[in-house]
Amino acid sequence: MKTTIVKQATKGNLLVSEPFLNDPCFKRTVVLLSEHNEEGSTGFILNKPTDMNFNDGVTDFPDFNAPLYFGGPVNTDTLHYLHQFSTIENAKEIIPGLFWGGEIEQIKMMMDTGQIKPGQIRFFVGYSGWMPMQLNSEIREKSWIISSASVDSAFSTRPKMLWAEVLRSMGKEFAILANFPEDPSLN
Repeated sequence: MKTTIVKQATKGNLLVSEPFLNDPCFKRTVVLLSEHNEEGSTGFILNKPTDMNFNDGVTDFPDFNAPLYFGGPVNTDTLHYLHQFSTIENAKEIIPGLFWGGEIEQIKMMMDTGQIKPGQIRFFVGYSGWMPMQLNSEIREKSWIISSASVDSAFSTRPKMLWAEVLRSMGKEFAILANFPEDPSLN
């Protein structure tokens, strides 16, 4: 995975939390921005799998052996999904080859017939959201480092390592941050 530093947030970027961000929800997270415009911003935390399997947390779906992810603290009773299928109706392309949402009945059918594999779709409960200009303010306050996203980062097979991996991929200046202890007072 190779990411690059980005100066201004746009749809399709990764927000990498600064190591000093102590918000328990966003501490050491990587958020994929699925929308960022004058109406606000929406994204999904890519590196917080829950302890639940998809079918343990979601009903009325075919059997699907995949983890369920925590997308963020907003509307945690809603289900969202990122996938790699341009053929799913009403899906929104975030970056080339990475889509958000789409017709849920079509997804269920594709899951039931084996057309979708766990590594091609990721389900999230809740999402991360910001009011207009709120995210820009947090970026100015240096709560977030902005990086480019890739399909590989969205579907990382090692989500708990993603924060450090993205920082390391951004070069020496950020690689140092990847090794910063969670609680410096314990050093």
